[in-house]
Amino acid sequence: MPWRELIGPLRPIPATSGLQAWYANVHAHIAEQGPFALAVYGGRVAATPGLAFLAGYQAALRALWPTAPAGLGAFCATENRKLRPADMTTRASDGISGRKDFVTAGAFASWLLVLAREEQRGEPIRLGVFAVQADSAGVLLEVGRPIPLVPDIPHSQLRLEQAAGERLAGDGWADYVKPFRTLEDTYVLAALAAWLYGLGVRHHWPHALVLRLLAVLIGSAELARQSPHDPATHLMLGALGEQFDDLHPQLDLALEATNGPWAEAWQRDKGVLWLAKHAQARRLQKAMIELGILPETEIGVRK
Repeated sequence: MPWRELIGPLRPIPATSGLQAWYANVHAHIAEQGPFALAVYGGRVAATPGLAFLAGYQAALRALWPTAPAGLGAFCATENRKLRPADMTTRASDGISGRKDFVTAGAFASWLLVLAREEQRGEPIRLGVFAVQADSAGVLLEVGRPIPLVPDIPHSQLRLEQAAGERLAGDGWADYVKPFRTLEDTYVLAALAAWLYGLGVRHHWPHALVLRLLAVLIGSAELARQSPHDPATHLMLGALGEQFDDLHPQLDLALEATNGPWAEAWQRDKGVLWLAKHAQARRLQKAMIELGILPETEIGVRK
């Protein structure tokens, strides 16, 4: 989708017909134009920060798995709030069995990427990622506890009992878990910045603030072209995050002066950008060491 269409006037699309219909509408407009267009267009037409987050999350999934099927998806990795391979109990053997903490979009998700152990007894831990249809036999989505962030986006817990799944090529940890962290950070930031940019355009915020939000989108576009495995990408993501964080005082003032529920919604939901701040900081430190910007002795971070 050309920049002119992404940054010109657009009307929000309420999710009155449900998340699946809202996402289908968004996806139909961006056609095959890629994850970045999905994140930014989705953010622009989102009626809430939660819907913008959903657009960014779905864009990250499609950047991770370019041949992902239609409909909403979710990456299911954590167990008991942990993401260490040694702590995982979900296994792929004669089907996939186990439990996962979090299914973004809950019952609205039509497909799932499930991280599971697949080594035999006595072998080193080996992880695979399996594509599972949410309506398959042996798949149970249980309503998750309410959380204070993005309350309009439901979530579920996942239980699997010998469920069928298609194993995706590659190593589950190196090729899926690690890059997805960076992809999610990139595309969710782009989508939320697009949501704020759209508010600024519609409500005539100061031109300087609107242009600075556009600069974040331009930086996100370049970042989306980089490999999530490259230390330079983590450095660029850190720089873009600093640029966006510097806008918070101006954003708070503009939102407070804007009629509507926007200030309250932003104060509640902007925390989705901070959920992974500790992990982001560690990746940034490692990247700075690998790129020779900081000596390893200056910060106590293991490679």
